[in-house]
Parts: sequence; structure tokens; C-alpha cells
Amino acid sequence: MLTISKMVHIADWEIELNAIRSAGNGGQNVNKVATAIHLRFDIKRSSLPAVYKDKLLKLSDSRVTSEGVIVIKSQQFRTQLQNKEAALERLKELILSAMVVQKTRKATKPTKGSQRRRVDSKTKRGHTKVLRKKVDF
Repeated sequence: MLTISKMVHIADWEIELNAIRSAGNGGQNVNKVATAIHLRFDIKRSSLPAVYKDKLLKLSDSRVTSEGVIVIKSQQFRTQLQNKEAALERLKELILSAMVVQKTRKATKPTKGSQRRRVDSKTKRGHTKVLRKKVDF
């Protein structure tokens, strides 16, 4: 059972874990042992609350397919157990990140002092450039 928060849990039967062979270098171990983990989690069929499902389905993340399935591949470690734990942790982080509420931006105006300083610096810079010109006699 994967615990997301105190009230939200994901049962083991909802998460599909498949062991596959890792890609990349690693010698004979890569060719013999299936240590990488391919995790699939169907959002629509899950027992998550509706709020979680809505936010996860609206995510613009490459790990979420158009059918509403989260696909995570973990091949960071040499052992299958470590890759399984890493994949589950990444799933938990993805779900928690979807629930973070973005702070709304309040539009502000620049202060009079900052506007004056900006214009003064522009006129000073323009004056410096004028002094660089060729002198006409």
C-alpha cells in the first residue's frame, strides 16, 4: 500500500509493476537480469478522491498518457528492489506535486520613485552616448 497522505492511500492492486531489462552500460548484468521497473497507474480506475483524479488528468506531463495512465520507468539502480522503491516514490511525488495550489499573482504598479530612477538612468545613459559622438567644429 502506497501512502500519499494521512487520508489518501493507493492499494497495491492499483499499481502495475513489470520488471524489464535496463538499457545502457553495465556489462553482462544488463543482458541477464531484469532490474528496471516499468510502473503503470491508471488514474481513472484508481480509488483516489475525485479532486486528485481531476488534477492528475489535467497535468501536462509526459508521464501521463492521453488515456489517463501514469507511466514511470525506473532504471537508476542495479537492484530491482531499489528501482521499485524509486518508482513508487516518484509516483507519490507526482501525485503530491499535482495537488500543490499555485499562488495567484497580484498585479502591482511600479512606485513613483522607481519610475523616476529608471527615467533618470536612461537620460544619463543617453547623455553619455551623446558625449561619445564626433565633435563638429
